[in-house]
Amino acid sequence: MNEVADEAGWDVEPGDEIEPLVQAVGRLLKVCREAAGMRCAEFGEVMGYGEDMIRKIERGQRIPRPEFLDRADDVLGAQGHLKAFKRDMEKARYPKKVRELADLEGRAIELLMYGNHNMHGLLQTEEYMRALLATWRPAYSSDEFERMVAGRMARKCIFSRSPAPELSFVQEEVTLRRPIGGTMVLRRQLEHLLEVARLPFVELQVMPTSRANHPGTGGQIQVLKFGDGTAVGRTDGDFGGRPVSNPRQLRLLDLRYGIIRAQALTPEESLAFIEQVLGEL
Repeated sequence: MNEVADEAGWDVEPGDEIEPLVQAVGRLLKVCREAAGMRCAEFGEVMGYGEDMIRKIERGQRIPRPEFLDRADDVLGAQGHLKAFKRDMEKARYPKKVRELADLEGRAIELLMYGNHNMHGLLQTEEYMRALLATWRPAYSSDEFERMVAGRMARKCIFSRSPAPELSFVQEEVTLRRPIGGTMVLRRQLEHLLEVARLPFVELQVMPTSRANHPGTGGQIQVLKFGDGTAVGRTDGDFGGRPVSNPRQLRLLDLRYGIIRAQALTPEESLAFIEQVLGEL
């Protein structure tokens, strides 16, 4: 029962601003349960979860899954009051940093992204993503791991936005060759790259290892530009890795990215290069 109960939701990160909302949903669940005349243990049995897990949700220590609220609303006759928070809890399950990044990506009209060590998160397949996250040390708990995967997968909705943003990716050659998850996982990842690269609003370029000099050696670069003319960017090599919005700092990132983009293979050459790497596997 405990293994099943763990699937009821996700732990709340300490200090997360979403905590008061999760606590409010928990209190509402308790009110609805008591109004239905059900004891905590009885409700847990009907829902298929342990009493301890139900109490954690009611105390706001656990973020309930949307499907949990769906069923709880029906079981308790809550008339849609619990279901009304499904979307909020769907967002709450993602780590705070992922939510903030997803919000920025959701508002951006242009994204510039250079990856020198790993495949960019927006380009990853789920199985590649899982294999990559499994390499991190110290290892994530199973709960943290699933939240990270869910958060990254949710960000991929950027590809279905209308109007679509302009997306520019430059990936170092090594990120196409490192067999994260094994050969078959890498094959499917490269096939996915080819699909993404052919989208009309995506430019995907490869930086060959043979390029001896370019300004990307300091680490990844990411710049998000918004419709009001503002932007935010970050790089591993400067500003302590923190996001910046100062125009002077952004010009520096734009300059670096422009040179990187110019020195990389063209989008057409990059497609051929990815196909070549795929054929070598």
